[in-house]
Amino acid sequence: FLVILVLTTGLLAKAAPDEGMWLPIFVERLNYEEMQAMGLNLSAEEIYSINNSSLKDAIVNFGNFCTGEIVSPEGLILTNHHCGYEAIQSHSSIDHDYLTDGFWAMSKEEELPNKGLTATFFVRMADVTLEVLADVTDEMTEAERSKVIKEAMSTLETAASEEGKYTAEVKGFFNGNEYYLFVYEVYNDVRLVGAPPSAIGKFGGDTDNWMWPRHTGDFSMFRVYTAPDGSPAEYSEENVPMVAKRHLKVSTKGIEKNDFAMIWGYPGSTDRYRTSWGIDLTLNQINPAIDVMGEVVLSKMKEGMNQNDEVRIMYASKYAQIANLWKNKKGESRGLKRLKVFDKKKEIESEFAKWVAENPEKQEKYGTVLADFENAYQLISEKGNDAVMWNLQLGLFGCQAFIIPFQFKKTEQILSQKLKKDELNTALEPIMETIEAVYAEYDPATEKMIYTGVLKKLKEVLPNDQLPDIYNLINDKYKGDIDAFTDEVFKKSVYAS
Repeated sequence: FLVILVLTTGLLAKAAPDEGMWLPIFVERLNYEEMQAMGLNLSAEEIYSINNSSLKDAIVNFGNFCTGEIVSPEGLILTNHHCGYEAIQSHSSIDHDYLTDGFWAMSKEEELPNKGLTATFFVRMADVTLEVLADVTDEMTEAERSKVIKEAMSTLETAASEEGKYTAEVKGFFNGNEYYLFVYEVYNDVRLVGAPPSAIGKFGGDTDNWMWPRHTGDFSMFRVYTAPDGSPAEYSEENVPMVAKRHLKVSTKGIEKNDFAMIWGYPGSTDRYRTSWGIDLTLNQINPAIDVMGEVVLSKMKEGMNQNDEVRIMYASKYAQIANLWKNKKGESRGLKRLKVFDKKKEIESEFAKWVAENPEKQEKYGTVLADFENAYQLISEKGNDAVMWNLQLGLFGCQAFIIPFQFKKTEQILSQKLKKDELNTALEPIMETIEAVYAEYDPATEKMIYTGVLKKLKEVLPNDQLPDIYNLINDKYKGDIDAFTDEVFKKSVYAS
């Protein structure tokens, strides 16, 4: 969903960046005058307008995982190199190694289509808290509350979609205390226009990732195409470049000290509201699990990639995605410790406890909140659920072969519904696409190395009572010999070979 993250430098030399984050509909009411004082020259209507072209129309949700901006009247998107990395990799081969050499379309006819890649534009948003919570009462159980809220959200989304013209989502904020409706228009024909060589676009590699200052030419370029009438459409040779409602003009004048700066984009989710017990779990179970298992998966994957260029290209995007998470969590742990976040959370919880103790009404409503959190996290910690989940998820899903059995499990569930032929084909289509995508970039030797390394590391780091049931088979039939087990799996399994 769309949020504005505004990093502003004031007019005074010593002014610190504001670093706030706001939803677009609140800019005029909460921040506009302050932003003007800092040097903003746009009107509030030019930033966000429902009825007229505004800055929001130049900012795109790229693929549902990145932000991009329209920089030409013909729908040209500028985004990060790492955001376009999977698309660049998908078009690369030994003969046309665009990852290594870069790619530039010399004409629109040379721009490359990317199945499944979307460009999503923000249409409007609205506060729907009252509508979502209209039938919620304090007497409801959590399950009852959740059911009522989901039904209300679904009703609002269906109405806002205007029979499929738009994509609508209702999102909860502040742990379900506020709800906002976001309406988007999704374009499905997005073509690769250009990307620098990885020596520029990925300069510094994993070493520089998540580090500042950076020296990376981290950009790539795409273009949005539409049906001839300007509406969203699947890829077709008949499609034409989008006529952009608004685009950002790229200035070559440079910048001056204390110039106003603002970032508008699509951030991910945040864990900033975690309690002290959540921070403790993150530092002592979740992040260490990601660190340990990520290192295993990455080292084995890199070993396979070093064998030849075909495997290197095949696994480049997968490797980058896992390495990104792995590096992020290492830095997150350092930051949490350096900034003493656990201690600060304890102070906040202490202040909350004092506030609750002020009167009987607060005590009745919120008196057990902190104890409930502590008990819940204690249960999670004792069972090691989060650590086990991350070990298994990062470990087993680093091995592509293990995505396939889950797809067959989904197939079994769909077949049990006894659908009509057309409904069945529609339900199975995404499963078939997933399976085809896995095997399109699949090297058995590399997968075997990853799987063997993961099984050995899981056995090393998890208590016996938390190990998956597969270890019973390894112990009984193979006398605990993981290498012997994986040898047979990759010789005989219909999924792995």
